[in-house]
Amino acid sequence: MFDKSSQLPTQLSSPPATLPVNRHDDVYNSIQAINESVKNCSSWVSLLRNEMTKTIIGQEQLIERLLVGLLTGGHILLEGLPGLAKTLAVKTLARAVQTDFRRLQFTPDMLPADIIGTEIYNPQQTSFEVKQGPIFSSLILADEINRAPAKVQSALLEAMQEKQVTIGGQSFQLPELFLVLATQNPIEQEGTYPLPEAQIDRFMLKVVVGYPSITEERRILDAFDLTDSETNVMPVASPEDILNARKVVNTIYMDDKIKDYIVSLVYATRDPASFQLDLKDYIETGASPRATINLKAVARSLAFLEGRGYVTPDDVKSGALDVMRHRLRISYEAEAEGITSEDIIRKIMDTVPVP
Repeated sequence: MFDKSSQLPTQLSSPPATLPVNRHDDVYNSIQAINESVKNCSSWVSLLRNEMTKTIIGQEQLIERLLVGLLTGGHILLEGLPGLAKTLAVKTLARAVQTDFRRLQFTPDMLPADIIGTEIYNPQQTSFEVKQGPIFSSLILADEINRAPAKVQSALLEAMQEKQVTIGGQSFQLPELFLVLATQNPIEQEGTYPLPEAQIDRFMLKVVVGYPSITEERRILDAFDLTDSETNVMPVASPEDILNARKVVNTIYMDDKIKDYIVSLVYATRDPASFQLDLKDYIETGASPRATINLKAVARSLAFLEGRGYVTPDDVKSGALDVMRHRLRISYEAEAEGITSEDIIRKIMDTVPVP
């Protein structure tokens, strides 16, 4: 029987007291150098946070996850009921970054050519010419992505994985700073389609956006009387700032024990019995290796946002739920007992030994 009392996440542990200072002086010196690089390349982060808080009240985790997407180049899926500022958050982020931005409103009658483009016949040249679609932009807001059928959603597969688009037998590269930020309503809502597994696995994070607190909602009410604060958002980060920060994120130190911990968390979703977890009947399929790779990148970016040049177990725990919740397919038995993928992931995090 699944123990519901164990579903609450344990309190995140403090940063490890035994950094590799006493073991390897060269590693310690390397971490010090990385810390300095993080400090030099992260000045735009606080500025961007401040710009986003001009329009987004509360939702600190949502803002942090959007920053993680910028730092890793990983696509993000935002799920929540209408009216929770999902679209507004993405539009505000786009205003605060000096780059091009396109919003795609997904509808049931949309065609793949509406996204990637198509070939148009030119009678003067008696040949076909490629007309590129709105996907050729740095920041893409795929609004209500699950209101379009699978045929349209699959048009994003090549772009999200390989950063290129094929039109009429020709392949076209997308911008280096290419990021898909998609919103979706819960699948229980009328007029929605479930995303194909191949596409949903390409999202680095799935962030569930909840209601604001009563204090935050009162602040929202007061702010609504003011002029349109969205127009007051100023661009404070350039693509060069973000790409330089990505290079630093990739150098952030991660101890082998942390890497083993990441692998253990993901592997436990496929073979829970190897960690003395009685969850086999609740899991249809576990997380893919893409989850392992993404969790490593997310943990490093969270360390960067904290101004650290090394990863702690807290960074891994903080990102694990958003990285794996959409990659874990639960069984009918779990659904019948009201057990969610989040419950299973929390149970795994409570059980797998923390380094």
